Amino acid sequence: MKKQERMEKVFLYGVFVCYIFLLLKILFLSRVPFFGLFDSQRTLYNYTRSINLIPFQNLLAFDFRHEVGNFVMFIPLGLFLPLFKKDKRVLSNLLMIFAVSVSAEIMQWVFRVGASDIDDVILNCLGGLVGVFGYKALLVLLRNEKKARTAITRAPLTTYPKSKPASSKQKFITIKYL
Repeated sequence: MKKQERMEKVFLYGVFVCYIFLLLKILFLSRVPFFGLFDSQRTLYNYTRSINLIPFQNLLAFDFRHEVGNFVMFIPLGLFLPLFKKDKRVLSNLLMIFAVSVSAEIMQWVFRVGASDIDDVILNCLGGLVGVFGYKALLVLLRNEKKARTAITRAPLTTYPKSKPASSKQKFITIKYL
């Protein structure tokens, strides 16, 4: 393995780990500090558990920030999963996204953080599915898995010039690497 490929792989794993920490922060620590999750007084007296197993019940009372947030925060998982798994089928990745989403909702219920809701699972899976299809679209557009991996890995680093580019070769930084 070349040095550049190794660095890209390490960077990919680093970006994914940062995404997982951000996901944990949003799902669990946005309402309660870390050590508060294990405080017996908080879990016994101050917070009640809430669970909704009826699909689309809470979607009708559309809360933009909550619903769009649930959708958007799982798109990166859908992009990253095919990069880490040998099985790149849509259904296989969707099942993994479903398992992560259900696990998160169960953990929210166990730690009494937020409300466990089937609508959240549905929106998380739809967001993850958009990410998987985004990966598939990159494969079709770039016609090469390595180029798709590079595009996903370097997308957070891509900057666009503020002024008009000096030449057509400098339109986007990612073109140089693809």
